[in-house]
Amino acid sequence: MARLKDEYNSKIRKELLQEGEFSNIMEVPRLEKIVVNTGVSDATNNSAAIEEASEIITDITGQKPVVARAKKSVSSFKVREGMDIGVFATLRGDRMWEFFDKLVNVVFPRTRDFRGVSLRAFDGSGNYTLGVTEHTVFPEINPNKVQKLRGLQITIVTTAKNNEQAKMFLDKFGFPFKKDGKKI
Repeated sequence: MARLKDEYNSKIRKELLQEGEFSNIMEVPRLEKIVVNTGVSDATNNSAAIEEASEIITDITGQKPVVARAKKSVSSFKVREGMDIGVFATLRGDRMWEFFDKLVNVVFPRTRDFRGVSLRAFDGSGNYTLGVTEHTVFPEINPNKVQKLRGLQITIVTTAKNNEQAKMFLDKFGFPFKKDGKKI
């Protein structure tokens, strides 16, 4: 079982129940899923770009991603309906907890000039989305074999009802929020 999942079940869940305004243990926020995706803008000219992005997501998440296709044609982007334009993987269970552990304890410290993640990236429903500008910060990626740097979007979906509950949940795991004193 994942290390953070054990810690959540044994310690953090009880702490959140006492600190938050939750009436029972089932109201305490928990991780539901993590979605990792990347857009592949050069897929319009280079068909191998989708396979490269797919390999990157597979290496990072340990799971084969799904190829996203364009829903509409957009002539200014040279995109036609049905073209492959990105890849994404939805993580659940132990794989999700292991990725979350790796994100907080390995990826953020390896990021150059990292000063914390923004408090403004919550969506109002207890979910948090962040961007990683270079996929090479993940330990599974060999920087010498990288053909093109790709950015990733990571969405952390929780069962929290609002931003405050989600921030309280993520704080318990040591999520590195910026300390600028602004409210959510």
